[in-house]
Amino acid sequence: PRLELAWAMRAHQHAQIHFNLISSVDPKFLRLTPLDDRIYAEFRGRFPELRVDVLEPEELKSEPAK
Repeated sequence: PRLELAWAMRAHQHAQIHFNLISSVDPKFLRLTPLDDRIYAEFRGRFPELRVDVLEPEELKSEPAK
């Protein structure tokens, strides 16, 4: 149990560090992989009308969205 707790605490610390790094960069300039632009183009090709600035859970669950 102590080892598992220590591992969980360490994982949480790493997650916080990564979140802080990602949050500190303007999303326009954030690149996580070399394929980011390609992934985004594919996403927009499949979901051209989806507003990603504000996601509404109920809108995503609607029949047209499915």
